[in-house]
Amino acid sequence: MIDVTEQINAVRRTVGKRVLEAGEARTVTISQTYDATVEDVWDACTDPERIPRWFLPVTGDLRLGGRFQIEGNAGGTVERCDPPKSYATTWEFGGMTSWLEVRLTPEPDGGTRFELEHTAHVDEHWAEFGPGAVGIGWDMAVVGLVLHLSSGKAVDPQEGAAWGASEEGRRFMTLSSERWYEADVAAGADEPAARAAADRTIAAYTAVPPSEDTV
Repeated sequence: MIDVTEQINAVRRTVGKRVLEAGEARTVTISQTYDATVEDVWDACTDPERIPRWFLPVTGDLRLGGRFQIEGNAGGTVERCDPPKSYATTWEFGGMTSWLEVRLTPEPDGGTRFELEHTAHVDEHWAEFGPGAVGIGWDMAVVGLVLHLSSGKAVDPQEGAAWGASEEGRRFMTLSSERWYEADVAAGADEPAARAAADRTIAAYTAVPPSEDTV
């Protein structure tokens, strides 16, 4: 599907701190440069007919103030939109609200740097799993965007799911978790606590479902 090591190394990952009205929050930022124009990447990230070709089906109103729902995932409200540079939304899932911002920057060679920042409150979930809980998921998402932008084709959901469950997919998620752990420590997290959180996260992501033959 992809060269795992090459893709892991192509992505920048950072963890930061932010103070919101409701309290302390953390930012998880992932970015990668694509060999595509800003307009093409913007279209891939905002066209409801194109988003499912690399991510998941989306319904709703993808305009300022509109509500949307990602199939089997989060929903939210579009809070800001500045095409083709950036947009920001709420990210509502499992009774919790966090915030998402996507920024696109043209590169000198004609490519585009895609940057996604996910901001979430510091809570029990963060303490247990750390930045990798959302970071690995976004790492997987940008793989889909890589494949779509490089080929112009839709990523087959069944092939993607099979890859995620394969040895290569689990290796990718393990390496992603390690990089998010490193970013967490670089941001000032307690190293033993960050290590334990990363281990719990990768165990959750790479757990192999029991066989149907298992009694």
